[in-house]
Amino acid sequence: MAIRYIDEIPELKGKKVFIRVDFNVPLDEHQNITEDTRIRAVLPTINFALDAGAKVILASHLGRPKGERKPKYSMTPAAKRLSRLLGKEVLLAPDCIGSEVRQMIDAMKSGDIIMLENVRFYEGEEKNDENFARELANGCEIYVNDAFAVSHRAHASVEAITAFFPVVAAGFLMKNEMNYFEKAMQKPIRPLVAILGGAKVSGKLEVLESLLNKVDKIIIGGGMAFTFLKALGYNVGKSLVEEDLIETARSTYAKAREKGIKFYLPVDCVAADRFNPEAETKVTTIQEIPEEWMALDIGPATVALFTEALQNAKTIIWNGPMGVFEMDAFSRGTFAMVTAVANSYALTIVGGGDTDSAVHRAGEYAKISYISTGGGAFLELLEGKKLPGIKVLEENGK
Repeated sequence: MAIRYIDEIPELKGKKVFIRVDFNVPLDEHQNITEDTRIRAVLPTINFALDAGAKVILASHLGRPKGERKPKYSMTPAAKRLSRLLGKEVLLAPDCIGSEVRQMIDAMKSGDIIMLENVRFYEGEEKNDENFARELANGCEIYVNDAFAVSHRAHASVEAITAFFPVVAAGFLMKNEMNYFEKAMQKPIRPLVAILGGAKVSGKLEVLESLLNKVDKIIIGGGMAFTFLKALGYNVGKSLVEEDLIETARSTYAKAREKGIKFYLPVDCVAADRFNPEAETKVTTIQEIPEEWMALDIGPATVALFTEALQNAKTIIWNGPMGVFEMDAFSRGTFAMVTAVANSYALTIVGGGDTDSAVHRAGEYAKISYISTGGGAFLELLEGKKLPGIKVLEENGK
């Protein structure tokens, strides 16, 4: 079943188009947006609808207010930033449901745009409540999902709401996400290399299992590498290890070898005497990590090894940093890998909040083929799961 996209809807002029976006952007202590990639990513969809003469109603969440109305989670900063990016006024509704919101929507003219207040101010959003979904949809005529990053959540504004629209479609951001995923995982140009990092193996187990049937090489960095290294018999000091997954890691490594997949692990690291930006650090081989020290980044020899492994890659997917890159002392490995991926001759797809952040901090985002807006959603697609938000688009793409 194919997804219908917004440009396949025959008539948008004068129609009330409800667009689910993901404006869950980072804010500083003064409620200023520090990074607006997620807002910019949906501009093509919003502009398309506005240019077609639609009345655009945007819905999003921000943070985790857990069903309570909390001013610090208001959509105000997002509405202001979007107004600036569009060069036109974006009205912020006082709520996301209710008679006042309905009156605002009924008074809209073609080309107007309204942003609803945070949908997570209501418990019904995360509970996928049908009554809340019906209220959200009230008065609107066309539903468009352009919030890939939350499409792995069966929430009211993502899943239940689709039952209350005669027309359901996806936006251009969703189209890009699905197209690039298909290029990487369903019809890849080989060799296909997967780079996985981050703290824990537990969060990536199903991804690893799925990738064993698809990739030619796997590169493991970050804290999760040390569970594998311990499984292979190395003494890794006080480095992060998930003891209950050592046997699983050993089994995964063995499966990869059986399938002829090249499996790369760090050969050296930046070790520290404590988890602190002020810690004493040194570069050491994996075999020589001091008993009371912990590895917090990959070392230069590992960077060289991993970079060499990418030389003949034609498709690269990457999720998870190589170390604690938020601390300067442990950021070089991740940034070096960003450069290696950016300068490769492969189709490069980066997914996940931390990896996205690292690419932007390294200033190499323009050289990456595609940066996914979704962390959890990207991982679940890699696991081979059908995302709830995408499944309903396929079923209701009417």
